[in-house]
Amino acid sequence: MAQPLEVVIVGGGTAGWMTAAALTSVVRPEFRSVRLIESDQIGTVGVGEATLPQMKDFNDWIGVIESEMMRETNATFKLAIEFRDWGFKGSSYLHPFGAHGQPISGVAFHQHWLRAAQAGPTPDIEDYSYAIVAARRNRFEFPVEDKAAINSTYAYAYHFDAGLYAAYLRRFAEARGLERTEGKIVSVQRKPENGHIASVTLESGEVVTGDLFIDCSGFKGLLIGETMESPFEDWTKWLPCDRAMAVPCARSNDFTPYTRSTAREAGWQWRIPLQQRTGNGYVYSSAFISDDEAARTLMDNLDGEALAEPRPIRFKAGRRTASWTGNCVAIGLASGFLEPLESTSIYLVQIAINNLVQLWPRKAMDPVLIKEFNRLVDNEYDRVRDFLILHYHANTREDAELWRYTREMSVPDSLQDKIDRFRHRGDIPFYRSGLFAPPSWVSVMFGQGLKPEGHDRLTERLKLEDVQQRLETLRRKISDRVDAMPTHEQFVRDYCGVKEAA
Repeated sequence: MAQPLEVVIVGGGTAGWMTAAALTSVVRPEFRSVRLIESDQIGTVGVGEATLPQMKDFNDWIGVIESEMMRETNATFKLAIEFRDWGFKGSSYLHPFGAHGQPISGVAFHQHWLRAAQAGPTPDIEDYSYAIVAARRNRFEFPVEDKAAINSTYAYAYHFDAGLYAAYLRRFAEARGLERTEGKIVSVQRKPENGHIASVTLESGEVVTGDLFIDCSGFKGLLIGETMESPFEDWTKWLPCDRAMAVPCARSNDFTPYTRSTAREAGWQWRIPLQQRTGNGYVYSSAFISDDEAARTLMDNLDGEALAEPRPIRFKAGRRTASWTGNCVAIGLASGFLEPLESTSIYLVQIAINNLVQLWPRKAMDPVLIKEFNRLVDNEYDRVRDFLILHYHANTREDAELWRYTREMSVPDSLQDKIDRFRHRGDIPFYRSGLFAPPSWVSVMFGQGLKPEGHDRLTERLKLEDVQQRLETLRRKISDRVDAMPTHEQFVRDYCGVKEAA
């Protein structure tokens, strides 16, 4: 019988502990031994974090108890992301975790809505999204399993404290046999015959060997960048924001089941409501604003009293050209970075872990598996990149240089094709895999102000009056059902409320 693969995870934080929790819970012990090395001397980027519905899938996959996790991480629920002032000043739209309506006679709902809207006055497409209506009214409950029910047409995610989530997963992984080593790596040794990593040496002098090294060292990329020299593909020309200021503030009464992103002069500000505080940050481009001015802008636009001084973060948009090189796999910020505009940071960690487990190697590194892993990871980054660029590019703002630059810049051909097809008659390409299905693109395309010239002619098989009646029936059904839901605050308090300290 083959010996188990000796896995060394370098770095903790959200990426490291998500990886450790997954490997210790879903990969059978005879196929691996797992050790994580981290140093308390090295900080992590962790802030208040907004996630996507796939986060629930990950937690279910590894066996996390949802209510316990939420209570221990100060978490709340999330149905959508609100974008304020993005397409133009004064605008607001929500990107929901769920569809707008349901297909009618085999044709996408938004095409029927588009036909009705092009024929005459029609309620906003947001009125036909259960998730959006619930979010706007600060309501929440779990979706039902009956797929025929209107309140089954949405999903949910979480807002939580990323540092508390990492600590929770540390306890989870250690209870399943993970070995944690406290220490700072001072050198990395490579095998002369193939360049693979042989071992890492700690400040204490201890040498740690392994078969597979997972780099969760953050932006530093200690193994994948400094050792294996995997090139970094820079996407700053499309995503010019390269810095952020982050600060928590006292919780306000606006306890929303959605994240808020407000466009500012040189970037955008996030608002993430947790149970006991609110996470805030200003993501900006240093080419268009100074650090001091960015900090002032952030502090002047908080919902409550600041609980700390703004913390600066520097980054560069892009990804490694090969996140798996030799016997080193980069996960998280070591692999790449895309600003948290659509809450994709943890998703990209999760999908890398999923792919690694699906392609789990035996003793020898298999080049076929490595190539497939890199293809899957690259596809995810590229598609998320295009989706983020869309928010910046499709704007009509004239008040600041950043917005003029991003509107006039050339975009990747893959994105331009999507924009052109949507403008023609509302078409959205469908992919068999990957993040952001057609409903997400529909939300942002319409929300940013893109207007199709036509619609799918297949909608015309139905009488317009019949379609309009169906739309109105659906709108009322959603509105009435949402009114019967508990408030978000009440649901959180009953399900996973954090107990106040005595």
